[in-house]
Parts: sequence; structure tokens; C-alpha cells
Amino acid sequence: MQTKSFPKVRNVENDPRLLFWFAIILMLGMFIWSFFLTPALRQPGRFILFTGLFAAHVFLHWMVDRVEKHRRWLIGYTIVQGILAFSVTYLSGNVGMVFCLFMALIGELLAIYRITVAGILTSAFLLSLAFVNFLLMVGPKQAIWFALGTIPTIIFVALYVILFTRQSEAATQARELLVKLEAANQQLSEYAAQVEDLTLTTERQRMARELHDTLSQGLAGLILQLEAVDAHLASQRTERARTILQQSMEKARGTLAEARQAIDNLRQPVEHNLVERTRQESQHFTNSTGIPCEPQIDLSVEIPEAVAEAAGKAISESLTNIARHARAKTVSLRLKGERQGLEIEISDDGLGFNPDAVEAGHYGLLGMQERVRLAGGQLDIASKPGEGTCIKVIFPLEGESRG
Repeated sequence: MQTKSFPKVRNVENDPRLLFWFAIILMLGMFIWSFFLTPALRQPGRFILFTGLFAAHVFLHWMVDRVEKHRRWLIGYTIVQGILAFSVTYLSGNVGMVFCLFMALIGELLAIYRITVAGILTSAFLLSLAFVNFLLMVGPKQAIWFALGTIPTIIFVALYVILFTRQSEAATQARELLVKLEAANQQLSEYAAQVEDLTLTTERQRMARELHDTLSQGLAGLILQLEAVDAHLASQRTERARTILQQSMEKARGTLAEARQAIDNLRQPVEHNLVERTRQESQHFTNSTGIPCEPQIDLSVEIPEAVAEAAGKAISESLTNIARHARAKTVSLRLKGERQGLEIEISDDGLGFNPDAVEAGHYGLLGMQERVRLAGGQLDIASKPGEGTCIKVIFPLEGESRG
């Protein structure tokens, strides 16, 4: 069975580097603007210092992923980046650089710390540096403009970081869920293959039981009757031989009908009358062997179809085994059904056997045990060589009394 693979999800819009690239573009724009805006930056010494500090600031932004994996580095990273931003801004002489560098750095660190105490303290530290930087560049009289420009900017950055991190976390959860779904799909495929194998095995066992309960038992009965015919003919008892031969013909027809019924049952189950079947099996056993077998039947509850079928097969198999192997003189069959359960007891005074030493190839006992177990019952065999055999089958019931 082929396993369906889910498509790979590529959440480009959730890439955390997008925030970084956006900040870098703004920084480069401010870098170029500052170069044209501040003539002092065109001096070689100041330009080299300004460019070097700016490049170091950008490089540390590139390293933020590695720093995030080692949380103890974040304090040093924040301090160093704050000093670099302060220096670059002061050298640039561009007030806009204050908002560009510090707001980008605050947004980056809020994405790492989230809106926590550490995130708020880090943002306060960077805002303090930015405020000092602003005062040094424009003077204290213009401080109000810093507040007017910083408050909406910091609110925008905080909201953007919150929305971005939530979307990123949702995308991460979706990817994790996708991995779990792929694993679950693979496991379900494996389970489906196992169920298919078990279904085929169960169906083979069912067909084997049906074939044994029809053809095998029917042919065994025919062989016993034909052996009786042969014995009577050898003793010149032709009338008795003819009678048994007619019974054999009737048995052959019955076996053929049972085989056809078994094939129909494989397609669609039929109702089973346990009382009628018990009497038919007992009468057939007596006719075939000459051994009296009058069933004692006491049922006061309705018997479920599955239990009735398994019980009927157990009775048929037990009587067939007695006819073929036991050489018994007396056989008793008792069937009792109450609210507590259905109990079947079949005993004979025949040769007996060792239940723990049954030779391979005796599928009748195996099939009987399987049928009883599948119907929720229990089968016990008590037998010893020379002491006869007693088979007990018990099915728990939950039926209601007929009254």
C-alpha cells in the first residue's frame, strides 16, 4: 500500500529574516543619506571610522541567530549593539539614524525576548541611549520631538513584532502538525496492511472450518456407513446392508446440501435453530452407529445466532469424533440454557484419549476450539485412555428468560 506524502510547506512570509532585511535596507538608505547630508563624513578618517562601525553593527545583526541560541550572550550583544548604534548615529549627524538603528534593534530584541520583563528592560536601555544621542545632536529644547517620534514608532514596532511572532509560531506549529500527520498517515497505512493480512488469515481459517464441518464430517459418516454395509454383505445380511446403503445415499445428499449451504453462509449468514439441529445430529448419529443418543434439552433463553452456530458445530464435531474413534456403547448429550449461560455436555464410555497428545492433522478439535473461542465460549475436554471422554462447552449469555 502506497503512503501519501503531504506537500512541503514553505512559509516565506513567516521567515524571521524578512524583518532583518527590511531593517538593513533602511540602514543602508540612512548610511547613504548621511554621507550626502553630513560633509564631515567625506573626510577619509571619519568616513573609515563611520563605515567600520556601521559594518560591525550590521555584521552583529547577521550573527543574532547564533547569539539567540546562547541566551547568556544576549546581554553583551545588547550592550555592544547599543554602543555601536550610539556611535554610528553620533558620527552620522543624522537625526533620522536614531530612529532607524535603535528602533530596528529594539524590534529585533523584542522578537527574541517577547513582551517580557527582559524585553521591556532591554527596550528601556536602548531608548535611553537613543534619547541621549538625540539630545547631543539637537539639544534639550528639541526633546519633545523625540517623544513625539518615538512613542508611535515603538508602538508600531511592538505591534509588528507581536503579530509577526504569533504568525511565525503558528507556522511552526503547522509544520510540526504536518510532520505528525505524515507519521500518523504512515502508521495508518501500516495498520491497514496488518488488518488486511489478519482479515485474509481469518477468512482462510473460517473456510477451513466450514470445509471440515461439511465435507470432512460428511465423508467420515459415509465411510462408517459403507464399512457397515460391507460387513453386513460379508455376513449375507443383504436387507440390513440395503437399509444402510439407502441411509448412506441420504447422507451423501445431505452432505452435498450442507456443502452448498456452507458456500451460501460464506456470502450471507443464516439463522440457526439450536434445538432442531441438536435433535437432527443426535438422530443421524444413532442411525449411523446404532448407539442410542437421546438429547436432554432444557432451554429457557434465546440463544444468539453466533452462539447457536458455534454450539451446533461443536455438537456435530463431537458426535462425529465419537463415531469414528471412541468405539463407545453409550453416549449422553445434555443441553441447558439459562440466564447465566448455555452449557453443553457430551460424554461417552469409549476408548478415551490424551487431550494433550493429539497428533497433528486433527483439525476437528482445533476448529471446534476456534469456533467456541470466537463466540466467546470456553471448551473443556476431560478424557483418559480407557476411561471415556467428556466434553463441556460453556457460553456466557445475557439473554432474557422466555418466562
